[in-house]
Amino acid sequence: MMNKEIEAYNNLQSDLDKEICTALYHIIIENLQEAESKIWHAHPVWFLDGNPIVGYSKLKKDIRLLFWSGQSFDEEKLLNEGSFKAAEARYTAVNQINTEDIKRWLKKGKEIQWDYKNIVKRKGVLERLK
Repeated sequence: MMNKEIEAYNNLQSDLDKEICTALYHIIIENLQEAESKIWHAHPVWFLDGNPIVGYSKLKKDIRLLFWSGQSFDEEKLLNEGSFKAAEARYTAVNQINTEDIKRWLKKGKEIQWDYKNIVKRKGVLERLK
């Protein structure tokens, strides 16, 4: 069963974007089963021990899949996002989704984590957890 909040988020999207979001959702829950999922800052995010690992969101022209520690994954297909350690992939069609890439990134998301949970307490300084 899909998380009801995330299902509601996906249902708000256009048919094409909903298809992308639903595909991403299923890949994430199959490969990050131990994670807690919820709507956080208005989009679906998965957490391990309170630390954000992965999420997706609707942007103007595409769906962004964001890995909070993704810059440390050493993956060419992930683009740096922001001034911390996040990296992203963007999709405009479901056939652009490479399941094997995402599975690998999710595995790295479990193994490589920066401590976003305590970033405010540390006044914007990130420390490596794993």
